[in-house]
Amino acid sequence: MTAIADSGSRAAGGSAVADTLVVTWRNLKRIPRIPELAAFAILQSVMFVLLFAYVFGGAIAVEGGSYREYLMPGIFAQTLAFASATTTVGVTDDMQKGLVDRFRSLPIARSAFLTGRTFADVAYNAGILVVLMLSGLVVGWRVRDGIGQFLAGFALALLFAYAMSWMGVFVGQLVPTVEVAQQVAFTTIFPITFLSNAFVPLESLPGWLQPFAEWNPVSTLTQSLRELFGNPVGQQGDGFPAEHPVLLTVIWALIFVAVFAPLAVRRYRDTSK
Repeated sequence: MTAIADSGSRAAGGSAVADTLVVTWRNLKRIPRIPELAAFAILQSVMFVLLFAYVFGGAIAVEGGSYREYLMPGIFAQTLAFASATTTVGVTDDMQKGLVDRFRSLPIARSAFLTGRTFADVAYNAGILVVLMLSGLVVGWRVRDGIGQFLAGFALALLFAYAMSWMGVFVGQLVPTVEVAQQVAFTTIFPITFLSNAFVPLESLPGWLQPFAEWNPVSTLTQSLRELFGNPVGQQGDGFPAEHPVLLTVIWALIFVAVFAPLAVRRYRDTSK
């Protein structure tokens, strides 16, 4: 979308789509070269699975099924939310190293640097999501509503990851160093993920926090995945988020892209002047 919008301003030689694919491939090639990035991201998520499943699982009761099945969609949503932190740090690192100046000197679409980053991050997160699902199977998580619902849930999760990556791209251009990027990203994402239904039912939260948690995009994604995968959903409310979590998650994703994609492109253009 952004690459097409920017096609009028790009230099000659190669389409914006082709430029985006080249940058996407460049970002994906970094994964085998720096395997520690994926390894620690997976390790952190698996650690959350084990801690909550075996340490807190016996203390948290969930209506309609086991806590482990209730937990896993929350772990998926949390991991995808934290993926924006990885994007933020990566973009900041590229800008610090002068990579933007090198891309600016090439005859490619300006937006390819940004769109290529977001597409690569979606592919990266898809791989981590598969690993998490396999670890979930080990601790007792199951998909109970068929392959169609599973694929719909997987696609919804990747749409959310794509939207979050645009926020990461924008924030990554605002901060001066990688260290600051890490602090800003995790300080922002931690409250969003834990003030949600990812790990505990909403009714267990203080009453004044429940409206925020109910409309939280991490909560709507978690609830959507629970419904699509046939996992326990806990006690359902009667508000719009409880009755239409999939629709609300799509709306949140579209809002994130509509807000942060233009801001990120504008920031990149201003930086390139």
